[in-house]
Parts: sequence; C-alpha cells; structure tokens
Amino acid sequence: MMIREAMQEDCINLTALSLQVWFETYAVDGINTEVSTYGLSLFSQDYFEQVLADPDCRLLVCVEDGYLRGYILVNLESRFEGEENGFEIEKLYVQGPFRGRGTGRRLLDEVKSLYGTRFWLYTWVRNSSLDFYRHYGFRDIGQYDLMFESGAVENRVLAYDGEKGGQ
Repeated sequence: MMIREAMQEDCINLTALSLQVWFETYAVDGINTEVSTYGLSLFSQDYFEQVLADPDCRLLVCVEDGYLRGYILVNLESRFEGEENGFEIEKLYVQGPFRGRGTGRRLLDEVKSLYGTRFWLYTWVRNSSLDFYRHYGFRDIGQYDLMFESGAVENRVLAYDGEKGGQ
C-alpha cells in the first residue's frame, strides 16, 4: 500500500471512487432526485482537477497494486471556530471492501506527518465512520447542518489534536 500525492491522471478514478463511497454512505434510505442531483453535481473529473490546482488544498491517495483504495482531501486554510481546531479534512473516502484494513488510519497518519496534528472534519450523524473517528482520537466539538430542499441534515464536527492525544 502506497500513499502519495494525487496527480492529474488520478482524477477520473477519484471521481468514480467518490461517487461509489458517497452513495453507499449517504443514500441509505434509497435514491431520489435530491440525493442523485447532489452526489452527481458534487464529484466530477473537473472538480478534482480544480482541487489539484488549489494552493490551499492537498490531496493524498492510497494506491495498492495499481488500484485506488482511498483518499484524503485537506484544506489547509479552512477553519472551524478559530485557529485552535487547525485545518479541515474535507474528505476521507475509502472504498467499502478496503475499510477496516488500516487505509483510513494510514491516510490520517500521513496527514499528521506532513501538515500537523490539529485538524477537524464534519460527518453525518448516521455515518458509520463516526466510531472510527472516535477510536482514532477525534472529539465532538459541535454541529454543522447541511441544508437541502427536504430540510437540514445534521452533521457532527469532530476535532483531533495529536498534541493532546486526540483529547
């Protein structure tokens, strides 16, 4: 398993993996127009090309045997309620069959070694990854609601501070 910076040629695979993970995670009640429109408008090859060109963002991929297994997207300038929570992990996506094999942990560890030990993220309250984040050492620091036509979707904001052991 190798973790490296994403490249232009990864963009199509990042798009496919993102759509797969997003629908598996967020379409748990089924597919409807709102879910489909949001997911399909969020991820595209152009989106990932823009991310790679953004000087505030870093995108690391986990590749094994020539296959993309997961990725982590960092926004070094995004903050939640001030500097004390560090930068944002915008996305940590691991393809379903490779969850529970250390991929997410290795991606987070690489981010810590490259960019620092204080960061935050938000995730849906029904996301199965909540247990993973808590086990890794994230703590709950607030709520962030995403607004859809059908109403607000509650997300929890989680912060990690490696200097305090995640506490």
